Amino acid sequence: MERLIERILLASRWLLAPLYLGLAFVLLVEVVEFFLNLIHLVRAEISGEEVHITLTALSLLDLVLVANLIVMVMLSGYENFVAKITLDATHEALSRLTKLGIGSLKVKIMASVAVISGIDLLEQFFTIEQVSNEKLIWLVALHATFVATTLLFVVVDRLAEH
Repeated sequence: MERLIERILLASRWLLAPLYLGLAFVLLVEVVEFFLNLIHLVRAEISGEEVHITLTALSLLDLVLVANLIVMVMLSGYENFVAKITLDATHEALSRLTKLGIGSLKVKIMASVAVISGIDLLEQFFTIEQVSNEKLIWLVALHATFVATTLLFVVVDRLAEH
């Protein structure tokens, strides 16, 4: 009976595979969103429409950071929890993406969340006259929390290595 339970539990890791495939679909949506925003920026520039290039660039950067997170979680999660990813010689340089441990992945995710939060905060500063003080205080507090959490994760990860 014990062996059967162990086999079922071990086989159940494959239930994660559709979730990682779903992340691949989310990545596709991020790519479409990126290019729609880029097309909007180019069209606005060509037509002489007033566009805040810095804000649009920050928005595009935001999308790229989220896409990077998706790739990291998708590949390292699959490698860590489902099955080993076998890379041929041409893709061997990508092996570092599959070798992220849970600790380093948490640090990378939190660092990206802190950067994304900082980008959002910077976007709010560009339109500060339209942002309430209360909202601004909450955004700064949230960003500070993300930064502090990231620093704590880094410390814990470093301590775990030693």
